[in-house]
Amino acid sequence: MKNTELVRWARRLKNSEGIPAYRLIADLIAEDIDSGRLQIRDRLPPLRDLATATGINYTTAARAYQEAKTRGLIDSRPGSGSFVKGQTATVRPDLGNYEMTMNLVIEPAIPTLVEQIRDSAIGVMAQRDIYSMLRYQPFGGTQDNREAALVWLDNRLPNPQLEQVLICPGIHSALVGLMSTLVEKHQVLCVEGLTYPGIKAIASHLGISLYSLPRDNDGPLVKPFEEICKLGNVGAIYLNPTLQNPTTATISKNRREAIADVCLRYSIPVIEDEAYTMLAEEAPVSFSELIPDLSWYITGTSKCFGPGVRSAFLHTPGKRKGQRLAAVMRVLNVMSSPLTDALVSRWILDGTADQMIKSIRREAIARLRIAEQELGKNNIRSADGAFHLWLPLPKHSDWNPSELAVHLRQQGVSAVSSAAFSTDNNPPDAVRLCFGGPIGREQWQENVHQVAEIIEHPSYLSTGMH
Repeated sequence: MKNTELVRWARRLKNSEGIPAYRLIADLIAEDIDSGRLQIRDRLPPLRDLATATGINYTTAARAYQEAKTRGLIDSRPGSGSFVKGQTATVRPDLGNYEMTMNLVIEPAIPTLVEQIRDSAIGVMAQRDIYSMLRYQPFGGTQDNREAALVWLDNRLPNPQLEQVLICPGIHSALVGLMSTLVEKHQVLCVEGLTYPGIKAIASHLGISLYSLPRDNDGPLVKPFEEICKLGNVGAIYLNPTLQNPTTATISKNRREAIADVCLRYSIPVIEDEAYTMLAEEAPVSFSELIPDLSWYITGTSKCFGPGVRSAFLHTPGKRKGQRLAAVMRVLNVMSSPLTDALVSRWILDGTADQMIKSIRREAIARLRIAEQELGKNNIRSADGAFHLWLPLPKHSDWNPSELAVHLRQQGVSAVSSAAFSTDNNPPDAVRLCFGGPIGREQWQENVHQVAEIIEHPSYLSTGMH
């Protein structure tokens, strides 16, 4: 490794605030592998040389290499030093079958991470009895799989219980089961004015009426919620509390406590959809912690690993309630895939899932900074860790949100109109932009620059006269 690279590292360390030095050095190693500055089997400087060149202490240098080793970036051997590990060729994404109306998770182009995912999957196939993963199993997952799910849930819930965990074939399927179970035909499901479109589709299919709640910056307003609860026909409330789709808003702690208080007084179950929570640096207290007897807490892999891995973890309000839901879910889905459950369990337990989440979050933050530069930080709504943003259209814009979304998708930009999320028949003039999926950082910068140009000059660009 050249001394000029160490000088560059030292400059980055000096100019970076808020990121621990050991973590930033590991990030720099990852960046240099991705860019090709570091190649396979390149030797890294000894710990003392690294510490001296970058102005950190020996302990921090050792911790930095350990972090890089944990991420699968380097190997260290006593007497031989530390070397770059794994493939370093750029991973070129396959852009086929790219659904631009879905909120697709970022696919980190880190060769060592891709290799780690693949190696873990091969290990499952090589070490497990293949026939055991091809048989019918009871709904909810095996004990081993549910114990792995507990490791995942432990990142957000203070004391998850094994007997209250169900493994489901995706968050969407869990929502179908919950809405079928909790909301009767004469009841309504309370939702926010802008909500996950899947809830609208499920409600329509099941014949469930949605009751739209207005919100402010802290979350759904409490008074309208309590007023509808007083009428006695609320079956449940559905919330996406952290990094909400589509606005990326997170319900504040005080608002969560106020909503939980209403739920407790009127015995209203909470469907707590935390699809994105693992991408947040931290999240306020969960409803599952505030009202454990009423909250159905759902999280999973679709938004922090990949939607092709249909795996969700549902923490129920109690063993018996979970058993009743499992009976319904078995009718709807039979079971989750044992093969998928085995893969996900391995990725959780060997640290692959954790590395994936960290990589997605890092890349999401980098892409958000690009969007802030191109569109203006004050003109968008987003949050660190989210891989989508909410773009209110300026008052002078001539664009209809639905027409703009269609036009942007024709240009290769993943955009969805506010109408898809609206539950009050009064969608705002806004679109959701997704910067995940099989695109890289350079493509996103080109996309978001194009968005800015199209919004600023709608008639000029939409007519193709350029």
